[in-house]
Amino acid sequence: MNIIGRVKEKDRLEQSVLSGRPEFLVVYGRRRVGKTFLVKEYFNNRFSFYSMGVLDGKTRSQLKAFNEALTAYGDEDKKIPKDWFEAFRRLKCLLQKKDVARDFASGRRVVFLDEAPWMDTPRSDFRMALEYFWNSWASTETDILLIVCGSATSWIINNILFDKGGFYNRITGQILLNPFSLKECEEYFKNNGIVMTRGQIIDSYMVFGGIPYYLNLFDRRQSLAQNIDNLVINPLGQLHYECDHLFSSLFRNPGNHMKIISTIADEKRGMSRTDLAGKSGISDGEGLTKALRELEQCGFIRKYRNYTTSKQGFIYQLIDPFVLFSQYFLKEEAIDSWQKYYKTPAYYAWRGNAFEMLCLWHVPQIKAALGITGISSTEYSWRSKKKKDGAQIDLLIDRRDDIVNLCEMKYTDDEFAIDSKYAGNLANKAEVFRMEAAPKKAVHVTLITVKGLKRNEYAYAVQNVITGDDLFAV
Repeated sequence: MNIIGRVKEKDRLEQSVLSGRPEFLVVYGRRRVGKTFLVKEYFNNRFSFYSMGVLDGKTRSQLKAFNEALTAYGDEDKKIPKDWFEAFRRLKCLLQKKDVARDFASGRRVVFLDEAPWMDTPRSDFRMALEYFWNSWASTETDILLIVCGSATSWIINNILFDKGGFYNRITGQILLNPFSLKECEEYFKNNGIVMTRGQIIDSYMVFGGIPYYLNLFDRRQSLAQNIDNLVINPLGQLHYECDHLFSSLFRNPGNHMKIISTIADEKRGMSRTDLAGKSGISDGEGLTKALRELEQCGFIRKYRNYTTSKQGFIYQLIDPFVLFSQYFLKEEAIDSWQKYYKTPAYYAWRGNAFEMLCLWHVPQIKAALGITGISSTEYSWRSKKKKDGAQIDLLIDRRDDIVNLCEMKYTDDEFAIDSKYAGNLANKAEVFRMEAAPKKAVHVTLITVKGLKRNEYAYAVQNVITGDDLFAV
C-alpha cells in the first residue's frame, strides 16, 4: 500500500475486512480528498465488483456504466438493465459465481460503488434497489463487504447514514475522510520529492488546504509561489475554475450554495443567518436552510455558537482554505501574479485570516500541545456585546478540567514579540470575556504562532505558547 497517513481510516478498513460478518461501509468526504484512492490502494484494486457513477449522467447513462462494469467482471448478459432492480439482481448473480474475484488476504467478496450519489438520479429507483439488494441478500452473506462512497456528503448523510427507512441501523461502519493534516502534507510532499520547509508547508496549506489532489499537481521544480501562479492564478491553470466545478459536481442546483459562499467570504468572522439572507438575496426559508446544511456537511463552512448564547443565533463562517483563497483572489480577477503579490501589505492581511482557518483545522494538534488530548472539551468562538473596548475571540477551548483556553493566532516571519500595547489588548480581552461570559473557570491566554514567542518583559501575558512545529504533530 502506498497510502500516506490515514492511520485511523486504514484501521477501520482492516476491521471491516476481519470482522467475519457482512459489512456495509460508507466512505464520504469532500471531493478531491482521496476517498477512491484510499479504497483502491488498500485493496490493491482487487474487487469482486467496482462501478463508478457518471457525473451529470441521466439514469440510462448510469445504468450503461454499471452494465459495462458487470460485463467487465464476467456477467454474460450484455443488455443494459431496464432499471436498478435488474442491475442489482445481476450483480447478485455475478457475486454468486464460484470464480468471482476475492480479496487475496481475507477471501472477502468486496463490492465498491464509487460516487454512488451520482447514480441516484431524479426519479430513479437506485436507493430502493440498493436497499433491497442489501437487506434481502447481501446482509446474510458473511463474506460480503459493500463499500458505498460519495463526495456529495450531504447525500450520504441524509439518504444513507440518517435514513429512517430501509438503511436504518443497517450501516456497520463509516469513514469520514478529512483533508490531510499538516503532518500528512509533509509526508506527502516528501514522498513526491517536493522539498519545502515547514513554514512553506504551512503557507501551502493556507492556499490549497490538505487536499491530496491539489498537492499532487505541484511541479517539484518550482517554488510555492510559482505553483500558485501556474495552478490557480493563471486562467489556464488546472485549478483556476476549480470552485465552479467543485460546487457543480456536489450539488444539483448550486446557485444558492455559491451565493452563500460569495457572501460570507466577505466577512472574516462569519455572519448570522439573518444578515446572510439579507446580503445574499436568498429568502430566509427552506432553500437557505438546505444550502447551509449541505455546505456544512461538506466541510466548506462551519456553524458555531457564541460562547454566551443559547442554541439560537448561530454564526456561519467559510473555513475551506482553497475556497477562501479563490474568493479572495479569483473573484473579479483580483490579482494577476502571486509572485508580485507575495509579501505585500495586502498579502499579510490575508495571511493572518488564513492562518486562523488553518488552526481551526488543527484543534486536535493544539490540544495535544496543551497536554489535554484525553480531556473532553468544546470549541467555541466569542464576540463581546460591547461596541467600545469589546473583544473578539476566534477559538475558545472550553475544557472539562475547569480551564478555558483563549487562543490568539498570529503568523509572523520571525518570533512573535509581545509589546506593551499588545499585552494590554490581551489583558483586556481576557477581562472582558471574564466579565461578560462569567465562565467559572480559569482563563488561560494561549498564543499560537508559527515561529514561537520571543522572551521579553511582556511574555508573561500568555500562559501557553504553541508553535508551528506543534501543529505538525500526528
